[in-house]
Amino acid sequence: MWSKCLKSCTIRFSRPILDLGNDTVQLSTKSNWEIPGEPQGPNVKTVVPGPNSQKLLQELNKFQQAGSTQIFINYDKSIGNYLVDVDDNTFLDVYTQISTMPLGYNHPELLNAFSNEHDLKCLINRPALGVYPGEDWPKRLSNIVNSVAPKGLAHINTMMCGACANENAFKHAFMSYRRKIRGNDEFTEEEIQSCLHNKPPGSPNLAIMSFLHGFHGRSLGTLSTTRSKYIQKIDIPAFDWPMAKFPQYLYPLEENQRFNDEEDDRCLAGVEELFEKWQKKGTPVAGLIVEPIQSEGGDNHASPEFFKKLHEICKNNNAAFIIDEVQTGGGPTGKFWCHEYFNLETPPDIVTFSKKLQLGGFFFSENMIVNQPFRTFNTWMGDPGKVILLEKIIEIISRDNVLENVRQTGEYILQHLQVMEQQFAPLIHSTRGRGNFIAVTAATSEKRDEIIEKLKRKGIICGGAYTHTIRLRPTLLFGRKHSDIFLSKFHEVLKEI
Repeated sequence: MWSKCLKSCTIRFSRPILDLGNDTVQLSTKSNWEIPGEPQGPNVKTVVPGPNSQKLLQELNKFQQAGSTQIFINYDKSIGNYLVDVDDNTFLDVYTQISTMPLGYNHPELLNAFSNEHDLKCLINRPALGVYPGEDWPKRLSNIVNSVAPKGLAHINTMMCGACANENAFKHAFMSYRRKIRGNDEFTEEEIQSCLHNKPPGSPNLAIMSFLHGFHGRSLGTLSTTRSKYIQKIDIPAFDWPMAKFPQYLYPLEENQRFNDEEDDRCLAGVEELFEKWQKKGTPVAGLIVEPIQSEGGDNHASPEFFKKLHEICKNNNAAFIIDEVQTGGGPTGKFWCHEYFNLETPPDIVTFSKKLQLGGFFFSENMIVNQPFRTFNTWMGDPGKVILLEKIIEIISRDNVLENVRQTGEYILQHLQVMEQQFAPLIHSTRGRGNFIAVTAATSEKRDEIIEKLKRKGIICGGAYTHTIRLRPTLLFGRKHSDIFLSKFHEVLKEI
């Protein structure tokens, strides 16, 4: 049952940390992880942002638009799950640089990653990898593929970030689609000349389908598939590409199974209609991109059955099935790749990644291979320095059974958030998550912002998404003692509001 895969409000546990009778919180003394030098808890000494952050913000605003800047950080003092700002405020970071810190701040083994002189030279002599890779580059890529490649995807292209990973994934989808139509990669003179003028047949009318509330990047191609916030898109020209609706579930799942099953069916029917509509208008869909959990759009989940049927629809329409694991890849859901939960009958065509994997890129199947040079190319094609960090991160995740910690800690947090949901409804509702990739929904956007701001004043940094969602993105080493601190502060804030 899908409802058993994604934790919902019927979970029971033996010793709740919340005493709902007197609204006190009992903190556990057990910790799954001991990180040398970590503070015992958050400590906020000034207003947030403090005077030093405010001064630096004024200076930064002289040179760039810095409206998104919240606080300035002392990265020398930050450690483990704790972030220290320039005013010496210590925060428990449950957002981790927008979900990019797999092992926290200043992990001792990562600090030593470049102690080897060869690896240090890989860092400072940054090559144009597409033409001048180092002699160990094939071995490094082979190690990554053999260690963490999604099942069935034995090919990889490294890139700089998530947006350029998705951008080049689209190109592979288009090139594969055209090769199927043409039957080969032997271009006609008409194709060669017309593409220079942005005209068919060399520049064909093709589309990538995406979903409402999805986020896939801010470059021009990916921005046409991003559908989350207007501020990301307004004034920017976009391709006329189709947008499907993603399931919007009701929680708890067990009590709303019929509605949610029908929601799956409605959305899948809409996808099929869009494939047909765009085919008839002369702009066939060459690929479909989807997040396993819509992150920026509000942490929206869908069932394994939804993703299996979506994959089948793509196959039936000769369209590449692209799974965007930029946020979910690298272990935060309790598996290295979130789509592993879906038990797809055959692998997706492309899986993109970035964030916790330190650099961007994508794994892809045999049918997505590009046969000519310079078709998937830029100067850097990734960064060997980030690959060296990734190798060490993968080693630690495997050696220390880190994903088991993620699963146990995530279940623990979910259980107690569900207790709070029952106590404080309707202030918060719809607790959901996989691993420690967790979210709750606030009653209004104003309440959501108030909760996040009050948490920050108490030394907890978490994030918002879409209009009402509070999202947690802790490190993979976030343990029981960190969870208890967060849950205690979260309970305090809900009680105050």
